[in-house]
Amino acid sequence: MIYLIRHGQAAASWGDHPDPGLSDLGRTQAENVAATLISEPIEQAFTSPMARCQETASFYGKASGRELVIEPKVTEIPTPADITDRVPWLRGLMSGEWSDAPDLVTQWRDSLFSTLAQMPDHSVVFTHFVAINAVVGALEGRSDVTVFRPNYCSITKIERTGETLTVAARGESLETKVL
Repeated sequence: MIYLIRHGQAAASWGDHPDPGLSDLGRTQAENVAATLISEPIEQAFTSPMARCQETASFYGKASGRELVIEPKVTEIPTPADITDRVPWLRGLMSGEWSDAPDLVTQWRDSLFSTLAQMPDHSVVFTHFVAINAVVGALEGRSDVTVFRPNYCSITKIERTGETLTVAARGESLETKVL
């Protein structure tokens, strides 16, 4: 099993800060998911390099004593260089399909999926809303960018049978504010 964890609630939105840490509520969410994950048979922990993921993962790291490996390929979706305002661009992308995404974004998605497929079983990955959607959508054969709305610190479970990955369980889904 590979566990995908969406980071806790950030202290600021993308429109306000490019790499915020967690809000007070986000820290509580991170503590709670760490307490849940401690009972799972996890052997390795990976985190996006973004502050909100590293901070979320730190609660699990402290509770479990596991080293946290920063994995740049599970980071937030990149913004093309010619985009001056990320917020409306990302809203548009998230309401569309992967076939409409620029090459930079489809390359990120392919690299994310390839990296996840090579991770060992019994891993936890602290990552982002769009990244979780990219993985779940690929495994379910979906073309839309947003296939569900993983809540903060939700746990999405990916199962491996031989070389095949499948979605064992989507994380808790709520209408959360992404931007």
